Amino acid sequence: MIPDSCLAFKMNRKKPIVIIGGGLAGCEAAWQLLQRGETDVVLYEMKPEKFSPAHKSPHLAELVCSNSLRSNSLENAVGLLKEEMRMMASLVIEAADATAVPAGKALAVNRHEFSVYIEEKLVSQKGLTIIRKEISNIPEDSIVIIATGPLTSESLAQKISLLTGSEYLYFYDAISPIIEGDSINYDKVFRASRYASSEGDYLNCPLKREEHENLWDALTKGGDVPLRSFEEVRCFEGCLPVEIIAGRGINTLLFGPMKPVGLTDPRTGKQPYAVVQLRQEDRECKLFNMVGFQTKLTWPEQRRILRMIPGLERAEFARHGSIHRNTFISSPVLLRKTLQLRGNDNIFFAGQITGVEGYVESAAMGLIAGFCASCRLSGGELSPPPETTAFGALLHYITNTSPKRFQPMNIAFGLFPPLPGKTSKKKGERGLFYARRSLEALRKWKEDVKMRL
Repeated sequence: MIPDSCLAFKMNRKKPIVIIGGGLAGCEAAWQLLQRGETDVVLYEMKPEKFSPAHKSPHLAELVCSNSLRSNSLENAVGLLKEEMRMMASLVIEAADATAVPAGKALAVNRHEFSVYIEEKLVSQKGLTIIRKEISNIPEDSIVIIATGPLTSESLAQKISLLTGSEYLYFYDAISPIIEGDSINYDKVFRASRYASSEGDYLNCPLKREEHENLWDALTKGGDVPLRSFEEVRCFEGCLPVEIIAGRGINTLLFGPMKPVGLTDPRTGKQPYAVVQLRQEDRECKLFNMVGFQTKLTWPEQRRILRMIPGLERAEFARHGSIHRNTFISSPVLLRKTLQLRGNDNIFFAGQITGVEGYVESAAMGLIAGFCASCRLSGGELSPPPETTAFGALLHYITNTSPKRFQPMNIAFGLFPPLPGKTSKKKGERGLFYARRSLEALRKWKEDVKMRL
């Protein structure tokens, strides 16, 4: 039996590799394959023929929940993952860097420009065919990368269930409303980033104690969108609807999306009792995302309740919050560390469907799937990135966690092997220790792979 850590293959290079799904993972996988030039790629994307409940744009690589790819600092695990992806010539991170908008230490992008950038780069490549229709069957005579994401269609999810021999899992993910910038009352908000002495990149809506309590009361009593009778709500803990957080106690929001720590209202010189932060979606400040206010409230309730926030009394919603089902497989049971399906080495999974959470993590798994599929085609040997890297830590989590406890996960330093010896107790400095070790390990891994392929 060929071990998971070292796979050698020889395939028919004339047969295109099929990628199902044109989201971040599918686009990144296609890019990695095309850059190696060993085969043609056929990318299936059902839009614009068919849209999921959350997708609106006809372009590839649409960002649904937020325009932020989170921290860009090496002191943070997701910042480290971005740097590793830069080292692997990631198209997604290249596009994000090229279309970035101000967001403090975070990497946020103009959604439209980001998607267009990725689509134009891919379309310009030789060997790529994009088929704009829903695929109803999984090809049996090609290498296939399934990157249909958390919003996999019902019909394809059923095919995946049959393919894997087990029922797929699911949870619910809510997205935040987007406010039109010219509907904000700027006399009641102030611009600042936490702990920053400069003006900052976020608009902050300050609330007094009574205003916070009134908002909390409305959130806990607001009307939700009714789910179908057979649907069970299982929200990802890191992206809970704001009304669910509020329902856990009157002060819960003060330690979550409405925490005022590190913010000073320049008009009073004091820290507000609570704040709601707005993050700009574009360079022109035409659109603002309500940070941490993902919700499953009905649209009329969203307008009624969120307009109670100072500065948003006349808010116009470019996009209301919503809730949608996210699909993922039981990767610890089903996948090798190369993201291949156990029992069928021609099938790869990529992106959030593998059980990672977040834009960057999804694209990272697309990168690895594309890289490993290329290796299978060329007959090279590949050991996945070591666990001391962010790539390797994610791969280890999704393929080695107990299936009973398996839930979608963001990258975090807690997934990495412990640092040797004594290190600084300061969080930021500890992160830099992880980053130095990780980037050196990835550099050595790349050199080793280059010698063997």
